[in-house]
Amino acid sequence: QVQLAESGGGSVQAGGSLRLSCAASGLTSWNNCMGWFRQVPGKEREGVALIDSYYGTDSTRFVDSVKGRFTISQDNAKNTVYLQMDDLKPEDTAMYYCARATTRSVCLGGNPWADGMWNPWGQGTQVTVSS
Repeated sequence: QVQLAESGGGSVQAGGSLRLSCAASGLTSWNNCMGWFRQVPGKEREGVALIDSYYGTDSTRFVDSVKGRFTISQDNAKNTVYLQMDDLKPEDTAMYYCARATTRSVCLGGNPWADGMWNPWGQGTQVTVSS
């Protein structure tokens, strides 16, 4: 059974940086589609970034609001996916979650962030950016 655990959240001032980690256990290979999402209370969950690691591809996709500021990567030796967040803005404040896509086609599809295509999820880590 795959389990995910996020860490690295915290409070920073605008313009600062944080690196979130998602430690995965129970994976049998690193042919995966992994993603980061965020959610603010009262709002829908938003997809932020994903990485397609099937067959060493390591292709990435980002939501427009974080392009050029966020980077997603993975360390196969540590079974960990990272989200490097630079030039943080107050609107980046949210609970951040990592998840594994149910199939590779999620990473390749036109709407990779749709509900029902990601499982399991981690417990989340809070990011707060002050102005």
